Amino acid sequence: MRWKGDGRTAEIVRFSPKQLKVLSWWQRDEWEAVICDGAVRSGKTFSMGVSFFLWAQARFHGRQFGLCGKTIVSLRRNLLTELVPYLRRMGMSVREKRAENLLVVSFGGRENRFLLFGGRDESSAALIQGSTLAGILLDEAALMPRSFVEQAVARCSVPGSLLWFNCNPEGPQHWFYREWILKAKERRALYLHFTMADNPGLSPRIRARYRNAYSGVFYRRFVLGEWTAAQGLIYDFFDQERDTADVPEGPFGQWRVSVDYGTANPASFGLWGEKDGVWYRTAEYYYDSRKGGQQRTDAEYAEDLERLVGERPVQRVVVDPSAASFIEALRRRGFTVVRADNDVVDGIRVTADLLKKKRIVICRNCRDCLREMALYCWDERGGRDAPRKENDHAMDDLRYFAMDLAAGQSGGFAAVAVERRP
Repeated sequence: MRWKGDGRTAEIVRFSPKQLKVLSWWQRDEWEAVICDGAVRSGKTFSMGVSFFLWAQARFHGRQFGLCGKTIVSLRRNLLTELVPYLRRMGMSVREKRAENLLVVSFGGRENRFLLFGGRDESSAALIQGSTLAGILLDEAALMPRSFVEQAVARCSVPGSLLWFNCNPEGPQHWFYREWILKAKERRALYLHFTMADNPGLSPRIRARYRNAYSGVFYRRFVLGEWTAAQGLIYDFFDQERDTADVPEGPFGQWRVSVDYGTANPASFGLWGEKDGVWYRTAEYYYDSRKGGQQRTDAEYAEDLERLVGERPVQRVVVDPSAASFIEALRRRGFTVVRADNDVVDGIRVTADLLKKKRIVICRNCRDCLREMALYCWDERGGRDAPRKENDHAMDDLRYFAMDLAAGQSGGFAAVAVERRP
């Protein structure tokens, strides 16, 4: 059973049958790894974390283990924040040395060390190289580069070591799906597929919230738990008649600008105003140098942005992170500039969430943004998730704004998507 509470009062939540399999699989010598995939909030991460620490403390003493996430920040947020208090309530001593990215765990007269690693990109493999581990847990394995995962697996050379993977689905051509899930039996890996029904702690209301938050490919992956290809329109739920609005009358509480910078390609700026908790794209600027007949300089674009803003007190300008010279030009004119988060797929998912919840609304006068919205689609020619590189400039500045807005929220549902993302 699982205890939840503040230490003074506790609620007992029973593990589901599938979670119990995760907790006990290592007690048999049949498997060398466990793979849990499926829907978001299905209970796979927590049950795997509990099982991993129980196994390590039951089988080893004085050994090192690895805990991996896309970043160490996301690992702490998505796994350890809830897991560590639970381990302590079970009687384990857990000492965290944050500067060393290390947990020291004692239980039943045995003490082991758990090193924290982030597998953000190809260079991350070097971080884990050279470690000798008795086991490793990879949280959101499908978001990590293959080189990092393979290096992590290679580090587990201690006799009796086991591998622990969990993830949400991606596309059917993803290397982890093809190399681990489809080959689970030959790799002697126990494969368990989770749905939201496998999490007994998830209320019907929360399940409905997640079902309503996603659409298209993200619904099929994160609610249905399918490894499915991205295809068709990206914002397939968006209806221009239903989901747009006229610019609201009266004062706005805050103002921001989002920028996708282009010289040979079009440049797109969005002016955003907040009113009653909703951010409206009240105006925009769009310039295509091919149609205009000449390219514009940073100074000319900065003047265009100033004209778009007018006398409005802009809180900050969220800019394409690759536009270093334009960022400097804006700063010299007194603007507060934030480099945008350019994670494309996470950004699309967050944008869709905010649009569906009417946290951001595109006004009807923003014709270029609405034009691109109707044309913006997945590129089905490649083996990875990516939008087609056309009709995407206003879509990029829209995505930059959505990611900036969601990252600034505390505890909001959209922030959950960013965390995956963390």
